Amino acid sequence: AGVDEAGRGPLAGPVVAAAAIFPKEFIIEGVDDSKKCTATQRDELYGMILENAVSVGIGIVDHEIIDRINILQATILAMRMSLEHLNIQPEVAMVDGNSFTHETLKFRNIIRGDEQSFTIAAASIVAKVTRDRIMCELDTRFPQYGFARHKGYGTPQHIEAIRTYGFCEIHRKSFHLARLQEELLREKRL
Repeated sequence: AGVDEAGRGPLAGPVVAAAAIFPKEFIIEGVDDSKKCTATQRDELYGMILENAVSVGIGIVDHEIIDRINILQATILAMRMSLEHLNIQPEVAMVDGNSFTHETLKFRNIIRGDEQSFTIAAASIVAKVTRDRIMCELDTRFPQYGFARHKGYGTPQHIEAIRTYGFCEIHRKSFHLARLQEELLREKRL
C-alpha cells in the first residue's frame, strides 16, 4: 500500500491521509505527486484511482485533535486510520516522509515517496482531493474566510479574513495561529 497525507501546513481544517493498493505492475498515466497536478487533473485522476484500486482507505483527523496531540502525531494517526480503512491488509506500507511508525504492520518510510512510487502518488491525490472537498464544504459554513479558494493555507487573503473576522471554530489553535494572533494583537495596539 502507498500512504500519503494532505493538510499538514494549513491554518484551518483537518489533516487527511489516504492509503491505496493496486494490482502488481498497474499504473495510471499521469498520476504524479498531487502538488504537481492541477485541480482538474487531480479530480480526473481521483476517479480513475478509485475505479482501479484494489482498495483505498482514508483517515481524517480534525483540527481539535491536531491541537490536542500536535500536527505530526495527528498526521501519523490519519495515516494509521487510512491503513485500517483498507479492505485488505497490505504486506507492507510504503509511506511518504520519514516519521511514520507502526507496531505490527511492516512499513517503509520513503522521503519524497510521492515522486518515487505510483501507489504513494495515487494516495497523495486521493488525500488532496478528499481534503479539498472537505474545505469546500466548510466554505459554505464560513464563506467569509474563502476556504474554497485557499483550502485553509496561510495565504494573504486568508490572513486578511482572520484580521477582519477573527478565528473561526475550524482554525487550528496550534503554533501557526498563536504567532499570528500575537501579530494581530500588536497591530490592533498600534
